[in-house]
Amino acid sequence: MARKKQGRLKALGAEVGEVFKAIFHVYRAWWVEIILLSLIIFIPIGLLDAADSQAIEAIGPGHDFQLAALIVAAFAVAATGLLGEVFLAGAIGLSLTHAEDGRPPSLGFIARRLNYFRLIAVDILFVLLVAAGFLLFIVPGVAGFVYLSLTGPVVEVEDRTIWSSFKRSFQLVRGKFWLVFWVLVPIEVVGGLVQKGIEQLCEATLGHSFLALGLGEALAEVALSPLFAIAAVLLTRKLIQLKDGRLLPGPDPRDLQRLRPTS
Repeated sequence: MARKKQGRLKALGAEVGEVFKAIFHVYRAWWVEIILLSLIIFIPIGLLDAADSQAIEAIGPGHDFQLAALIVAAFAVAATGLLGEVFLAGAIGLSLTHAEDGRPPSLGFIARRLNYFRLIAVDILFVLLVAAGFLLFIVPGVAGFVYLSLTGPVVEVEDRTIWSSFKRSFQLVRGKFWLVFWVLVPIEVVGGLVQKGIEQLCEATLGHSFLALGLGEALAEVALSPLFAIAAVLLTRKLIQLKDGRLLPGPDPRDLQRLRPTS
């Protein structure tokens, strides 16, 4: 029994290691494009969020209407942030599926092909469902996070509807829960620590200002979001192949190449 358990743990460790190696290959080959896209998305969002946060802090007592308006604005900014994260995950999924000669497609191609409405709806529902799980207890929250974490990539790589994508994510993760857990949860936890550190560094360097808050949040998102997005897409592709015996279009991560400027 102990030997079987040890064998399963060894096999799991090997699978997790393969996924992290694939993440490294994707980032090494396309890091310029990924970081550039992340900066374009998250810097404006970070500045908007920082401006709204400072405005809320500046409102004194007796200004309930202004406070309510700014809280609504904060939710609007949060929704824009969701769009940024969904766009990045979808863009990476499309890039891997439509890479040519190991190179990513153009930003224009990605912008034209993304399923914006479905991705935004999926992301909002994902957050609500996971939050509801954590309200019940930690275990349901973590389980919801793991089982539903592939929903966004499924929307793009299989062109599914909203609820079909949630169901498909659950089906893909079932039987491979610990593989998905040990890839995504460490990225989320370590990424959260990095995010906090970057925000504190920016605040210590630039002071407690609009610019410091905005840049800190944006750079923190840039540090975290690409890793999670790449991991979710690679897991989706891997589990589709394992479950269905179907290899999605696109090169092996080890064969990816940097995008060369056209002459």
